[in-house]
Amino acid sequence: MCSAHSCAVFLQLACCCGSAACSLCCGCCPKIKQSTSTRFMYTLFFMLVTVTCVIMMSPTVEKAMQEHIPFYTELCNKLNAGENCSTLVGYSAVYKVCFGMACFFFLFSVFTIRVQTSMGCRAAVHNGFWFFKFVALLACCAGGFFLPNQETFLEVWRYVGAAGGFLFIIIQLMLLVQFAHRWNQNWSSGVKYNKTWYAALALVTLVLFSMAVGALVFMIRFYTDPEACFLNKLFLGVNGGLCFVVSLLAISPCIQTFQPTSGLLQSAIISVYVMYLTFSALASKPAEMVERNGENVTVCVFPYNSGEQSESNIVTGIGTAIMFGCILYSCLISTTKRSSTALQGRLMPPGEDYDDEKTAGGQNVKYDEKEGTIYSYCYFHFVFFLGSLYVMMTVTNWFHYENAKIERLLEGSWSVFWIKMASCWVCLLLYTWTLLVPMFFPKRFQA
Repeated sequence: MCSAHSCAVFLQLACCCGSAACSLCCGCCPKIKQSTSTRFMYTLFFMLVTVTCVIMMSPTVEKAMQEHIPFYTELCNKLNAGENCSTLVGYSAVYKVCFGMACFFFLFSVFTIRVQTSMGCRAAVHNGFWFFKFVALLACCAGGFFLPNQETFLEVWRYVGAAGGFLFIIIQLMLLVQFAHRWNQNWSSGVKYNKTWYAALALVTLVLFSMAVGALVFMIRFYTDPEACFLNKLFLGVNGGLCFVVSLLAISPCIQTFQPTSGLLQSAIISVYVMYLTFSALASKPAEMVERNGENVTVCVFPYNSGEQSESNIVTGIGTAIMFGCILYSCLISTTKRSSTALQGRLMPPGEDYDDEKTAGGQNVKYDEKEGTIYSYCYFHFVFFLGSLYVMMTVTNWFHYENAKIERLLEGSWSVFWIKMASCWVCLLLYTWTLLVPMFFPKRFQA
């Protein structure tokens, strides 16, 4: 037992300090692929820095640290972090930490350009040496606090973050459009073997369209007012009309001729997502007030917001969790073979057996990249680079950063409103392009 335990400890140290594939100590854990374990570790790094940024933007956490950490003031003075560690909190601190994380992933993106085999030294660095990479990440994040000309850096980095955040949003929308097409294609293919797929296809399509229409009616009821909220009325009409147009376009004969798998399921998925983005945009819009009976009354706000602090924290917490879940989904799914034409290498044949790493009671690792990489290392890190910028801009409320607090993440601001509203239109534009492009380039899409 002692030798087996020593072997397990040695392999875990090799995972952290060497090029061995990463695994968990627990032998009851299921087998994990080498590529999956690597992406899991980078995701863990990403989430650790993201949580740190959320803490930095939370006055509640800052106050709790002052109350419960002994010698807090003395510690801040020794770290030269300003009074009550003022330089370690707020939007400027988040910018500096995210700058370090973005640099970390960007450097790895450059480092892994054109890596097509997992047997080389660059692939070994990508798949191992986790302790050293964690130290490098910490050094990058800390290095942001020692940059010269802090004001100039923050001003320039703000626009770099905005550009990267917008690009990440486009990637998210492209993933959604691709997911809609894949879902419809898979279920339509199942009809050849089992006619019950027709019923499933029709049922899901009906449910999704019902959700979209219900959301539209809900927003018309609670986010419009006879005397105010003109933008809300305008955009609800525009977005609802555009969803109707793309639904008709998806089943039009000219589209069906060049793309027979096109159907209402795709447009239903897009419509639901557009309604979600519209709702999120209207909820992020600053409140409007009208004068009634000599009093100023707030109109077009979420009807179930009582204003209580506990309820506000719950809503913010749920919204933040959903947002970061979407970020991680985009970062990981966008790097799979199916989700990006930029990926190189080849997938192993189905059912292929891989040699396992014997971890002496620990988790076994399946080497699924022995004959080549199954995802693009360079593109993987680049997506995480963009995700770092998107996190930075989202946590600091985009351009309303000076008074941003994580507890107010879901409160109204014009920048968030326009970003989410523009995302609706980009999503519809991307979907429309996927419907029309086979007509313009038929030879390219014959397969």
